[in-house]
Amino acid sequence: MRALPICLLAVMLSGCTMLSRSPVEPVKSTATTPAPEPVKPKPVRPAPVRIYTNAEELVGKPFRDLGEVSGDSCQVSNQDSPPNIPTARKRLQVNASKMKANAVLLHSCDITSGTPGCYRQAVCVGSALNVSAK
Repeated sequence: MRALPICLLAVMLSGCTMLSRSPVEPVKSTATTPAPEPVKPKPVRPAPVRIYTNAEELVGKPFRDLGEVSGDSCQVSNQDSPPNIPTARKRLQVNASKMKANAVLLHSCDITSGTPGCYRQAVCVGSALNVSAK
């Protein structure tokens, strides 16, 4: 007999919650729609910087010397991967493109040790050039 009043109370409470909303009224979602992400412009890749290894390749081509440029690859400790010359050459090209150069006359690439902050270091040095097309 005690269970009957508890069941009736539960039915009345659940019945009252069903009547609080109109069946025609749509249920509003609490989740917000994400705002569309702004379109980011694609980064502009600089024009490739050509590497000349011999000054004779520049004979007959008009060019302007923009200054000396270098690139390096550093091995911080004995456990790190060794420095390599291709990475130093690539950084040389990147640094030359920052100077608005479209070519580099490569002077030398060397691996040295004893540089402060590096156990061993590969360094490439060259001249940044702006070679004009005829």
